[in-house]
Amino acid sequence: MHGECAGHAVVGPAAAGRGDRARPQAGTGGPSRGATRRRARAAWAAADALVWAGGVLIVGPDGGGGPGLSAGGPVVLACLAAGVTAVLAGAVCGLYSGRFPWESRAELGAVLGTAALTALCLEAVGGGRLPLIGARPVVAGIAAMVSALGMITTRAAVAAVRRRPRRPAPAAVKVIVFGAGSAGTQLVHRLAGQRGARYQPVALLDDDPGKRRLRICGVRVRGGRERLAEVAAETGAAVVVIAIAGGRGDGQVITDLVSLAESAGLTAKVIPPVHELVAGSARIDGVRDPRITHLLGREPIRLDLAAAAGRFTGRRILVTGAGGSIGSELCRQLHRLHPASLVMLDRDESALHAVQLALHGRALLDSDETVLADIRDAARISEVFAQARPEIVFHAAAVKHLPLLERYPSEALKTNVAGTLNVLRAAAACGVESFVNISTDKAADPVSVLGTSKRITERLTAYMADQAPGTWVSVRFGNVLGSRGSLLESLSAQIAAGGPVTVTHPQVARYFMTATEAVQLVLQAVAVGHSGEVLVLDMGEQVRIADLARRMAATASHRVEIVFTGLRPGEKLIEDLLGAGERDHRPRHPLVRQVPVPALEPGEVAGIRHLTDPDDVRAALVRLTAARAPVPGKRTAPAAHSAPPEPAEAGQ
Repeated sequence: MHGECAGHAVVGPAAAGRGDRARPQAGTGGPSRGATRRRARAAWAAADALVWAGGVLIVGPDGGGGPGLSAGGPVVLACLAAGVTAVLAGAVCGLYSGRFPWESRAELGAVLGTAALTALCLEAVGGGRLPLIGARPVVAGIAAMVSALGMITTRAAVAAVRRRPRRPAPAAVKVIVFGAGSAGTQLVHRLAGQRGARYQPVALLDDDPGKRRLRICGVRVRGGRERLAEVAAETGAAVVVIAIAGGRGDGQVITDLVSLAESAGLTAKVIPPVHELVAGSARIDGVRDPRITHLLGREPIRLDLAAAAGRFTGRRILVTGAGGSIGSELCRQLHRLHPASLVMLDRDESALHAVQLALHGRALLDSDETVLADIRDAARISEVFAQARPEIVFHAAAVKHLPLLERYPSEALKTNVAGTLNVLRAAAACGVESFVNISTDKAADPVSVLGTSKRITERLTAYMADQAPGTWVSVRFGNVLGSRGSLLESLSAQIAAGGPVTVTHPQVARYFMTATEAVQLVLQAVAVGHSGEVLVLDMGEQVRIADLARRMAATASHRVEIVFTGLRPGEKLIEDLLGAGERDHRPRHPLVRQVPVPALEPGEVAGIRHLTDPDDVRAALVRLTAARAPVPGKRTAPAAHSAPPEPAEAGQ
C-alpha cells in the first residue's frame, strides 16, 4: 500500500503463531505458541459474531418486517443465531485457520465468502421465523453487506494499530534504505514496527522516478542514488541498507552502490538473499555486511547441469583431494546426484572425516568410500584404482600455496607433476570413461612454480587423451572464495587481529569465483569437454585486491591499516586466463572457453624426477611448459584401451 505502513509487523488471525513475532517460548513461563494461536482465533471469531449481531440489529428495524426491538428474547435469539452462523461459516471458509496473509486478496475473499454463506444460511434456516430477518431475502442480503463491511473495518483497524511505528532503540542507527520495491517496503515495515529496533529508517532512495512521491510508514522516497550523500547529510544517516533481494542484474547494482556509499562516508549493508528468506533461515530485517560475492561486479554464474547430471547417476566416481575446498564441495554435489559409488581419496585423515560428516551426518571412516592414500605413491594409487574401478575421476589433489612452492619447488614436482602422472596412469589402466584434471589460471603463461607445475599436468592429461579411450580434460579457473588458505581467509584473519592488512601491490588484481561456480565448471567439463582440451570459465572482470581489502576493512569496528609489501617471487600483477597462442573459442557454451593443449610425453617427467636443487627444478619445470600450441583436429588416434608404460620406479 503506497503511503501506508502496511503489513508485516501486523498480528491477526492469519498471522497468529508466525515465527517472525516475538513471543514467550515453551518452558519460560509464558503461554505456548499453540495456546497463543488458539486464543487469537477465538478472539477473532468472537469479534465476527458481535459484528454480525450488530449488523442484524441495524438492518432489522428498517426492513425486516419482524416484531422489532421490543421482541426481547426473540431479538436475542436472532442475534445469537446470526453470530453462531457467521462463526461456523467463517470456519468453513478458513477465516480462522491462519492460512491467509494479512490484508491480502485471499483474506478479503474469505471475508466475503463468509458473509455470503452466513446470509444464505440465515435465510434458509431462519426464514420468516427469525425476528429482524423476516421473510424477505433482501434483508439477509443487506445484513450480509453491513456485516462484511464491519468485518473488514475491524481487521483494518486492528492492523492500523499493530503496524503503527514503534519507538526504536535509544542508540538506533539512522539508515537510508535504497530500494522502494517489495524488499525495501517490507524492510521499512519491519524496522518501523519493531520496538527497540537497532536501525531507524529515515529516508528511502530509488532510481525509479515513478516512486518519488511514495511514503512508507511515514518515510519518504527522496530521489535516486545520485542524492545519497546529500540525503545522508540532511538526515544524519550513517548507514545505507541496500534492499535488493538478489534478482538478475543486481550484482553490478550492489557493487556500484557499495562504492557510492564508501565515497559518501557511509557504511553499506545488504539484506539477506532471497533464497535465505524463502528458506526461513534469515529475516528481512537481518541486515548484514556485503559479502565478498557482492563485490565481484557480476552475477553468479549458473551453468545448466541438467544434461551433465545424468552422467553421474548410477556411476562409479573417484575424487582425489576430496578433503580440500574444491574436492569437498565436489563430493557434496556429486553425492546429491546418487552415484553408484563415490570414493573419496585424500592423504589428510581429518579432511576425510570432515567431508564424510558433511555428507552423512556421521563419520565412522569404516567404509570403502573414504580412502587414505598419497598420490605420490604410484603403487598405492594403482591398488586403489584397481579395487574401486572408477568410471569417472576428478583429480583435485595438489599443493597450491605459491610462496611455499617458490621456496620448495621439488614438492610441486613430486605432488603436482609426478603425483598427477601416477593418477593418470592408474585411471588409464582401469579404463575410465571421463577424467577431469583441476588446474588454475596461473597455468596460462606461467611464471611461478605453481603455474608451471599445473601447466605440465594439463599437458600430461592431453597426452593421455591421445593414448587412451575416454574423455581427458582439464579445467582452469581463478581464486576460489572461501577456500582454505585463500586470499579472503587471510584478509579476514588480519582484520580480526586488528591489522594491518597486507597487500602486495596497489594494482594487483585477480579473477574470483565461488566454490559452487568452480564445481559447476568441473561437472560441466564431463558433458561439454573434448578430450585433450582445457576448459576456462568466463569469470568477468578481475577484482583489485586493494579495493577488496579496503571494503573488508571498512566493515571492522576499528580502524585497519593497509600495507603494501611488494610482489612476491613468481607472482603476476594481473592474471591471464588464456596463454600465448590460446584463442577464445566457445563452441558449446557461451561461458566456457575450450582450448586445445599440446601433449607432453611422460618420459620427459621421468627424466627430471631425480632433481633436488631448487634452481634445477624450476628450470626443468619451465622447460617442460614450453611447447608449440596444438592444431585442433590434428591429434593422433587413441590407442585401443592401452595405457602408457609404467615408469621404472614410482615417483615420491
